[in-house]
Amino acid sequence: MKTEKQQKEAAAAFAKRWEGRGYEKGESQTFWIELLTEVFGIENPSTFISFEQRAKLDHTSFIDAVIPGTHVMIEQKSLGKDLRQAIRQSDGMRLTPFQQAQRYSITLPYSNRPRWIVTCNFAEFDVYDMENPNGEPSRILLKDLEKDYYRLQFLVEQKNVHLQQEMEVSMKAGEIVGKLYDALVKQYDLNDPQSFRYLNILCVRLVFCLYAEDAGIFGKRDMFHDYLSHYQAGDMRMALVGLFDTLKTPVDRRSKYLKPELAAFPYTNGGLFTEVIDIPQFTDELRETLLQHASLDFDWSKISPTIFGGVFESTLNTETRRSGGMHYTSIENIHKVIDPLYYNDLRTAFEDCSKELNVKKKLQRLHELQDKMAGLKFFDPACGSGNFLTETYLSLRRLENEIIKQIYSLEQLDVFKNPIKVNIHQFYGIEINDFAVAVATTALWISEAQMIAETENIIHHDLDFLPLKSDANIHEGNSLRLDWESVCPKEELDYIIGNPPFVGYSLQSKEQKADLLHTFVDEKGKPFKTSGKIDYVAAWYYKVAQMMQGTNIRAALVSTNSITQGEQVAAVWKPLKDLFGVHIDFAYRTFRWDSEASLKAHVHCVIVGFSSAEGKMGGEKLFYGQNEECKISALG
Repeated sequence: MKTEKQQKEAAAAFAKRWEGRGYEKGESQTFWIELLTEVFGIENPSTFISFEQRAKLDHTSFIDAVIPGTHVMIEQKSLGKDLRQAIRQSDGMRLTPFQQAQRYSITLPYSNRPRWIVTCNFAEFDVYDMENPNGEPSRILLKDLEKDYYRLQFLVEQKNVHLQQEMEVSMKAGEIVGKLYDALVKQYDLNDPQSFRYLNILCVRLVFCLYAEDAGIFGKRDMFHDYLSHYQAGDMRMALVGLFDTLKTPVDRRSKYLKPELAAFPYTNGGLFTEVIDIPQFTDELRETLLQHASLDFDWSKISPTIFGGVFESTLNTETRRSGGMHYTSIENIHKVIDPLYYNDLRTAFEDCSKELNVKKKLQRLHELQDKMAGLKFFDPACGSGNFLTETYLSLRRLENEIIKQIYSLEQLDVFKNPIKVNIHQFYGIEINDFAVAVATTALWISEAQMIAETENIIHHDLDFLPLKSDANIHEGNSLRLDWESVCPKEELDYIIGNPPFVGYSLQSKEQKADLLHTFVDEKGKPFKTSGKIDYVAAWYYKVAQMMQGTNIRAALVSTNSITQGEQVAAVWKPLKDLFGVHIDFAYRTFRWDSEASLKAHVHCVIVGFSSAEGKMGGEKLFYGQNEECKISALG
């Protein structure tokens, strides 16, 4: 396996060697074999990629290349050929390279059809994702391969090819937010204690507007930019005041004398623009940063809200900026929590539905599964910027879109009826930081917008996104002092997830120690003798176990591995078993908890999935770790 540095160097050398070269019949195989071996480290290309496979159209048609293991089909053209231009075929039809590959695809057995179609002319790669066959292809240039090689990772790996690209885009978005923040902070009076609050709210609003104009939520691309571009720096403040007031006002309540460029903006609502905030004067530099660098030069629609929520919060958090600590969670690590907790079962249920041959029964089972998903409720009692809730929502909605796609292929849907049932109101959170609450809510809104767009591509009909939904489900407060049932009644709740704060007992502040002693108590409400010698995260385990009583709630939390080692094992787990009868459903042994940041967290963690109702796996529980899976008795 090549390192990232080695891959970059190999990609640069490959691009340089193939610059200006490329004849379809004479050099295609050499080109692809060198790409796979030198850049992506494939050791036996002859068993990995096949060339000139006959297509069952006629005796003259051959598929240029197929990679069976990753479901890739390649249609190769010579250097200089336009990949979007139709070419006359042997039967007289005029087809683009992509259409030519599509025609070959339908001749293959269904299980062998490509997930990815790549058209290439040696200088350009156009990548088509057949999960979204009507979408625009992603173009990768040979000359940019040194920095963009990861976008071709799907050639050798079946996991989501877009994840790395989303991460890169989201990190870049964080850098832009940092520039905006630094330019704005110079304009605020920092002696006013409200200034940082206003600054944070303003940044959240600007990011939402930047996303909304790129994602088409406002109705027209660059609408936010075009409105502000009419104003010079000295007038930008009042331009934003007017815009925010317009976005929070229903159309039928707006002044009939409103300027047309303001009246064109839709009613947004959702609480994001409700509060009146102080906006500082703009400088020419700040205006340029917002209009050029943040708006025109960057496409916000491609960010991952799961990653960006953490990036956004870290960028604007004074303490983490000062310390250089940007500790938020990778999507891969989130799935270590949510997949065994609930998603694997839903995925299996969907695959079982897909195998049903009776159309009537299949539709019934698909609708029942969608209704089940729409009835689930999730709670993160220390949600931070909302990355666990956001990724859970995205996972559910992606699966729901697969269900909708199958339903749509089997029955005629009412185009005027929204087929989406999963929504952000199924997700609850508590967070002590007011700014993180705003970020979490915004991340969920952006997630919702992205998933609606994907549903629209399936049903070929526009769905309403605005006005934004209420943000009442993300609550601000100290999670260890709040009554969780005031956020979500436990009889309505299905899953508790999250990554509560990691603070060792010797590093806890007075307030944190008091929270822990207030929470981790015996039947008489008195702290256990050992309560002062356990990790802060243990308090969340206690409150989760308490919340589970008399329910079928299942939970999975990330923790420092200290609560599963040494003296803390008895101090934490014996009370949970004795008082609440908890048992472990699954767990991950110690692993390093890396983030998507350039400065990684490097905390050694465990994941524990647990419940107090009858375990679905009986007395045997699944444990994961060190690339192995075994069964052991829980809490035995």
